[in-house]
Amino acid sequence: MSKLTKKQKTIRELLEGFEQPASAASAIKKLQEISKKVSKFNETVECHFRLGIDVKHADQQIRSTTVLPAGLGKDIRVCVIAKGPKATEAKSAGADEAGAEEVIEKIEKGWFEFDTLIATPDCMGMLGKLGRVLGPKGLMPNPKTGTVTMDIAAAVKDAKAGKVEFRADKQGMIHCPIGKIQFKEADLLKNFATLADAILRAKPSSAKGTYVKSLYLATTMGPGIKLDAKNLASEVKEII
Repeated sequence: MSKLTKKQKTIRELLEGFEQPASAASAIKKLQEISKKVSKFNETVECHFRLGIDVKHADQQIRSTTVLPAGLGKDIRVCVIAKGPKATEAKSAGADEAGAEEVIEKIEKGWFEFDTLIATPDCMGMLGKLGRVLGPKGLMPNPKTGTVTMDIAAAVKDAKAGKVEFRADKQGMIHCPIGKIQFKEADLLKNFATLADAILRAKPSSAKGTYVKSLYLATTMGPGIKLDAKNLASEVKEII
């Protein structure tokens, strides 16, 4: 049996006597306490949901977005594929890059200095040839996530403000960041509640039985803390 590292021992000691499943508030407080002791950088806080859905059925696939009120704690680089006035609108709204053919040509040559790609519907045809490159990176614009739209200004502002996409994988799991561990506890709590509320509202009408089977909060290099899934809806309601 391998020996525990100093970091692992510290985490164990800090979790000793900590009751799980926990409330989101107590879990965030404990993760912040642990991070201060064992981490040398501003870790990302992640939320992991296991849902009682069968994604093999089209009507039980979950994919949507929400804007976290406290943001993600990092500068989101936004690129917009649009022509003429819409490209100008994108720049005015804060886009880092905007244009049509010239931007697509840059991406074809290997330029990916952006976190979010937004496009107007009339430009999607030009992006089709980049599907094999953008798809695996999760960068292909999609109407379901609001990244294919004529309301470019609103899309850019949402992306910059901390818009996150959540999507259930083949196992019915959703993994999503909710901010940085050095955020104020109240801000992380609001971000968590906003994400959880969006996921609860996204419940497919055809899904039977328990919807949220389990959920955990964790940091990049820290432990996962189990939350009380049974009281999630009431807890979210209190926070929001």
